[in-house]
Amino acid sequence: MDSKANNFSTKKLKVGMETVENIVIVGAGISGLATSLGLHRLGIQSLVLESADRLRTTGFAFIMWTNAWKALDAIGIGDILRAKHNKLTGIVSTSVNSGLTTSELPFGAIDSQDNDDIWCVNRKVLLETMENELPSGTIRYSSKVVHIQIDGCFKSIHLADGTVLKTKVLIGCDGINSVVAKFLGFTKPFFVRRSAVRGYLYFEEAHGFEPKVMQFFGKGVRFGVIPCNDHGVYWFFTFSPSPGEKDIVEDPTKLKQLILSRLGKVPNKIKEVFEKTEPTNTVFSPLKSGHPWEQLWRNISNDNVCIIGDALHPMTPDIGQGGCAALEDSVVLARLLAEALKKNALSTDEENEHWRIEEALEKFARERRWRNFDLISTSYVVGYMQQSDGVVMNFLRDKIMAKYLAGLLLKKAKFDCGKLIGS
Repeated sequence: MDSKANNFSTKKLKVGMETVENIVIVGAGISGLATSLGLHRLGIQSLVLESADRLRTTGFAFIMWTNAWKALDAIGIGDILRAKHNKLTGIVSTSVNSGLTTSELPFGAIDSQDNDDIWCVNRKVLLETMENELPSGTIRYSSKVVHIQIDGCFKSIHLADGTVLKTKVLIGCDGINSVVAKFLGFTKPFFVRRSAVRGYLYFEEAHGFEPKVMQFFGKGVRFGVIPCNDHGVYWFFTFSPSPGEKDIVEDPTKLKQLILSRLGKVPNKIKEVFEKTEPTNTVFSPLKSGHPWEQLWRNISNDNVCIIGDALHPMTPDIGQGGCAALEDSVVLARLLAEALKKNALSTDEENEHWRIEEALEKFARERRWRNFDLISTSYVVGYMQQSDGVVMNFLRDKIMAKYLAGLLLKKAKFDCGKLIGS
């Protein structure tokens, strides 16, 4: 952006006795920090409000597929993260009923060019990397949003401590219980009758696992073990708790025993990962999903407000695209906002500026609507198929569909969100 466009990033207005922030982002998660960093790369300042008193790193790690790395490279932190993790080379699926491998797919096999960029990334490392790249003071912690109010061309944001902020642009990146999504009329995500346990194990000596996604299915469970680097291993375990298991899932020690009892026929080295993980290094969470049709008829944006990330497209983790899609959102939104503000740089007309902001957010909604619909729908269906315990479904999954499902993950990762400048 040119220096005139940068006026938007540095100038704050006074309305009465109140300061107006140009762009307020609610939530310092993946989408919130990535959007702020994308805007920062383009010379535009934003304020990120985070309800917690520090970065929230719950979840430990996740797979970053090729589409996510395109976004990470666009905001300038891809190589920093690659240096701290090991690239994954393939995905292996195994039946816990038989103990036999049902499919093995090397990454790059879906495309004639070996261009798959897939890594398991430590969540704490990712968030801290983005925080370190942002100007000091960008994130305001202990700032919980409790109410949003229309105030002419501005939005008034009321915080739990009584503070009221005004902003020209409000971006909701505040997760599945988003206050901003509620303001836009989105319904709460629904419980899909499955839950997940996630954990992380650090080996003092190198763990010795091949750099592959190792996933297991059958007996009503789905789980995976994925190395992040030579010493760190991330794992997940999804299942459908019975009514009688309610007390168990609330006790980390009992929950660990439940997981060990349902691993089925897997190698001892895999069992060891679950056995050695301390209960304090695990987190339990019910799985929720948004209704995919809301992407088509709800207002993803309205006036100068929009939502992205989990606030926009909460989905089950079955195709590993929640965080990846959030990064896509961030790059697209930062690019469109910057383009709109650059066009308005020579004007002092606030109404014209407001109109261009609204137009940029509407364009973002159009670009992301069908992509999000596809990802939410696919995640739900794949999760149902992978975790079903019927005899017929077990046969179809293990004998016929295992390779197809693995390939589906790669196909969804071929999306390119583009650069920060241009498309």
